[in-house]
Order: sequence, then structure tokens, then C-alpha cells
Amino acid sequence: LKGKNVQKLLQYLNLKMPHQCFINGNFEDAEDGKTYNTVNPTDGSVICKVSYASVADVDRAVSAAKEAFDNGPWGKMNPRDRGLLLYRLADLMEEHQEELATIETLDSGAVYTLALKTHVGMSIQTFRYFAGWCDKIQGSTIPINQARPNRNLTFTKKEPLGVCAIVIPWNYPLMMLAWKSAACLAAGNTLVLKPAQVTPLTALKFAELTVKAGIPKGVINIVPGSEPPADAFCCFCCSCAVSNLKKVSLELGGKSPLIIFSDCDMDKAVRMGMSSVYFNKGENCIAAGRLFVEESIHDEYIRRVVEEIKKMKIGDPLDRSTDHGPQNHKAHLDKLVEYCELGVKEGATLVYGGRQVDRQGFFMEPTVFTDVEDHMFIAKEESFGPVMVVSKFKDGRANNTEFGLASGVFTRDINKAMYVSERLEAGTVFVNTYNKTDVAAPFGGFKQSGFGKDLGEEALHEYLRTKAVTVEY
Repeated sequence: LKGKNVQKLLQYLNLKMPHQCFINGNFEDAEDGKTYNTVNPTDGSVICKVSYASVADVDRAVSAAKEAFDNGPWGKMNPRDRGLLLYRLADLMEEHQEELATIETLDSGAVYTLALKTHVGMSIQTFRYFAGWCDKIQGSTIPINQARPNRNLTFTKKEPLGVCAIVIPWNYPLMMLAWKSAACLAAGNTLVLKPAQVTPLTALKFAELTVKAGIPKGVINIVPGSEPPADAFCCFCCSCAVSNLKKVSLELGGKSPLIIFSDCDMDKAVRMGMSSVYFNKGENCIAAGRLFVEESIHDEYIRRVVEEIKKMKIGDPLDRSTDHGPQNHKAHLDKLVEYCELGVKEGATLVYGGRQVDRQGFFMEPTVFTDVEDHMFIAKEESFGPVMVVSKFKDGRANNTEFGLASGVFTRDINKAMYVSERLEAGTVFVNTYNKTDVAAPFGGFKQSGFGKDLGEEALHEYLRTKAVTVEY
């Protein structure tokens, strides 16, 4: 072993990865002792056994969160002090960022450089952003008709909801945890969080850091497994909920259109168009599920995309020169292969890829389809993988989808860009860029892509309720 390989091996061997349920400030086995294997998608090997939370464990976690909210120091804490704790937590995440990124890479298959910069980096930014909001959550005074000869004062208060249940997906395990839980905690709530069954390890490492940060016990509880917590406000990402009148926020992914006009900056459109599809191996909720390329530049665009794909290095995500890592888990890889087979069967042209890479692990070839028609399965359904689905256009087909999470347009004509951005039915519209999210900007979809917002001031409202108080004097 030499150089990078030695460094990677030492990095792996020195990792400390909690693997138990985290309830009421303590790591403990599931009540029934049940565990399951979490797998490294790079080679299919077992990383470790993780506690599989039972219903009884979830009940204990909810009880701990409720006790922490009702009677613990968290519920009585000055908001500014709560913010200081979240700042301290962000600082600890930064101190452990290489460790978190390595765990994220091992458990999810994310390329290490991306895991460090985006998965972990944006998680740290998110906690710092919402830490700053803790002492700025406030109501308002409202002028109302007076009860003469007496006077009235009406004001509103923003109050936390209480116990929140958060269910996160496997594509950005730590970042989705941060997007959901930072706003939740800033608003003063407590939480029970269920990481995706296939990617629990960074959430459990995060739990360890919350203890070091001084977050009171019971405020954060993490229960690995396959069933969501019950009896609380629910915030789901890439899932759906059965209604029992609990307040719910849903982020359900989508089939985002990217429109590329002939007057675009071609170099940028190729680079960003590829990023819109292949970023994080395509396991990206706002990935461009369909590219609409103006007919006059279509063939040149596809030729240049294929040229760039051939330069991509597919391999071990811990190798910092790797561009494209493995898909998250075997079942997902199998679905992607079936997805591509169906695209060919329906008559789309497979220009490149479409198969599993011939090597150990769950690797999928970056794929390009053209001649995709609106009725085809691959035109309507999200792949959630590295599959570029391209159609020529002369008309406004981009809204022909039941989803509306994101969209994009590339053109040098500002009038055209503004017109199209107004017409696109999506919660996020990118103009001459893509995947450019920021902790200060709200993120969330329209139509079947869900409701509720992550990030920005609007995210706080998902975790608060408004109480109107009227006083007569």
C-alpha cells in the first residue's frame, strides 16, 4: 500500500462510528436487541451492525422528547442561549468534518470531495444560519376595534410545536438531517429523527456531537430502522404520510425540467446540464429529470455531453480524483438498470451507458437517452440516478409533469429567461445555473413535489404555530 491508499486505510480504521439508538442523551441497544447490517456500496461489504429500533424504542424516544420539551431546560431556555448551543454544535461539526465526510462516503457512496464540501459543508452552514435566528423569532401587535370605554391590545406569539418527527432520505444523509432539524431546533422544538435505513451512520455520529455540544438530553433522539416515529408533527423528505391531522411538511422529489435554448452559452450549458443530472450520482431531489434542448443545437449538445462523460473517472469515492461513485444501495442500482431497459423498450434512443459498471460494488454508467417522447415512462418518472433524458423542443412542454420541485433555463436573452421562469410551475427556478441552493433561500416544491419549505426564514414557520392574545384593560 502506498500514498493515498495508506491514508484512506488509516482514515477508515481510526473512525469512531456509533451504531446504537440514541435516546434521551444515551446510546443504547434496541429493546429487543435486533440489529441489521449497513453496507458500503463501493464493494458491498458490511460496515457494521446497527440497532434496529422497535416500536417500544420509538415510544421511549417520543416520551424523552416530550419530557425534554415540557419539563427540561430546553423549553425554558433563553432563545439566545439556545442559539449559542447550536453555534457550538456547528463548530464541533466543523472540527469533525473530515470524519463526518468519510463516514458519509463509506455509508452512502458519495464522492469524498463532494461529501466534504456539500454533504457536510452545507450542514455546518445550515446550523450556523438557524442558530442566528433563535433570538429573532417574534410576533406582532395588531390594531383592533376597541371595547369602549375600555381599551384592547392584541398581539401574536410564535410558539414551538413541541415534539417533531423527522424522516430523512438516503441521498444526502447528513445534509437532509441539517435542513430539517436545524430549523426545528432553532424554533425551540424537540425531535425524534429516523435516518434512512441504508444510511444511518452520520446521523448517529451527529448525535454523539450533540452531547459534546451540551444539547440537553431528550432534545434530539435518533432511531434507526424502517418505520417513522408517530404521535408528533412529521417532516418527511422523499416519503409520504398517512394523515391523522398532524401538521406535515413533505418534500417528495420531482421530475425537474431544464430548458436549453439555442442562444445559450454552450460551454456553460453543457457543464451545468451534466451537473444537473450527474451531481451526487444523480441521487439528487432537484436533478434535471428531463432536458429540453432546442432543435437547432440538439445534436451538438449531445455530442459534447458524451465527450465529457467519457472523461469522467468512475471508482472508489474515497479517492479524491474520482468523479462518479457507486449508487447508494443494490436495490436502487437494480431499479436504474430496469429503468434504462424500459426506456429502450419504449423506443427512446440509448446514446450512452444504461448498464451496471463491470466492477465490484453498485456502480451505474452515466447514461444519455434522446428521442424521448412525452408519453414514455422515462419522460414522466424520476430515475433518481445518473440518467440524462433529452427531448428536442419547439413548444412549451416543460410543465407537462405532475411534479414541481425545481426547473432551469439556459439563455442569453433576459426577457426570455424571465418569461420562462414565470411560466415554469416549480418551487425553484435556476437561470443560467443549476443546483445553486443556499441556506438563506427557501427550498420546496409545488404540485406532487410536496408542500412546506426548507431553509431560509420560511423554514422556521414549518416548526412554529401562531397564537393571538387579546387583552382588555
